[in-house]
Amino acid sequence: MDYNQFFSSELTQLRDEGNYRVFAELERRAGAFPRAIRHYDGGTGEVTVWCSNDYLGMGQHPAVTGAMHEAIDRCGAGAGGTRNISGTTHQHVMLEDELADLHGKEAALLFTSGYISNWAALGTLAARLHGCVVLSDAGNHASMIEGIRHSRAERQIFAHNDWRDLDRRLAALDPARPKLVAFESIYSMDGDIAPIEEIIEVCEAHGALSYIDEVHAVGLYGERGGGIAEQRGLMDRIDVIEGTLGKAFGVMGGYIAASHALCDFVRSFSSGFIFTTALPPALAAGACASVRHLKQSSAEREAQRDRVAKVRARLKAVGIPMLENPSHIIPVMVCDPHHTKKISDWLLEEHAIYVQPINYPTVPRGTERLRITPSPVHSDSDIDRLVDALSELWSRCALNRIAIAA
Repeated sequence: MDYNQFFSSELTQLRDEGNYRVFAELERRAGAFPRAIRHYDGGTGEVTVWCSNDYLGMGQHPAVTGAMHEAIDRCGAGAGGTRNISGTTHQHVMLEDELADLHGKEAALLFTSGYISNWAALGTLAARLHGCVVLSDAGNHASMIEGIRHSRAERQIFAHNDWRDLDRRLAALDPARPKLVAFESIYSMDGDIAPIEEIIEVCEAHGALSYIDEVHAVGLYGERGGGIAEQRGLMDRIDVIEGTLGKAFGVMGGYIAASHALCDFVRSFSSGFIFTTALPPALAAGACASVRHLKQSSAEREAQRDRVAKVRARLKAVGIPMLENPSHIIPVMVCDPHHTKKISDWLLEEHAIYVQPINYPTVPRGTERLRITPSPVHSDSDIDRLVDALSELWSRCALNRIAIAA
């Protein structure tokens, strides 16, 4: 077999479909974000980033960068091992304590990313709860899907955000059988929010373990940044809360918060936790500083809400189609992979605005989009430039009527 020929053929098909991913090479500018330096073809240029998951700009907050500088000066670069063998540092323990407190739980367990925390926790729980059946929302993230698949437990998919379908499915199962319900609070591509209270009530009625992914909500919602569950006063009724440190907290890492017994169970049995090198202490220190700051400060959240509202209003005024949702995520719907890529390219090349195209398989075919994430560090003039550029390009494209040359 000509392996390279096979690889090249598959990549060509991706390009023909308009789904081949091209990464912008960026150099974020501390203190100046959302500005970044773009490197391309031997040249450089400044761009404004409109698609970052650093939702609050905490990646450049002096409390965060200061904590990281101090930790690396004191502790060095790496953790020196897995958490099991020499890699559990004081910074890791302090961060886990802060995260448990954030969610009102007995304990928290730190992972190297949000993807890994979902994969490892769901995979371990579902595999080792003998006879467990997992009920997974149809819109769940790939990390949750892969963790459940890895467990080899029986899986049922309930209709997206449909607690009645979940109720029917749970009612049909043996009441004595272990059951795990996995869902998200905010779904990252559509920006919709789950009916959390109704789902929890169904879980409680059928004796199911509840597992919520709050990665796009922690830091952003709730009085102390505990997420949608905190905002709605529901954290104490959820068994496992999973979150990330790489989005609103601006650093890196993932975690679960739950009872002492559950966290210790995952710690003791999860290969994804046991056999991987621990996060560097400086990252843990920076994340800890970010969590602490956002527990006390609502200024960043309030500023972000203002920016989101302004961008929505301005886009609506010029007729740019968006998915309506109650969250901070603004999906601008293009609904064609080639068009989406072309608009993204034009924004970058002609207006120095970077918004990555979102195509299949991240979203279903025919729902391709630009996913815009306003932050407190976007100015009024940034918003004006974005809206004016999109309006111009939308008119140029005459979308859904004139095909754009690939």
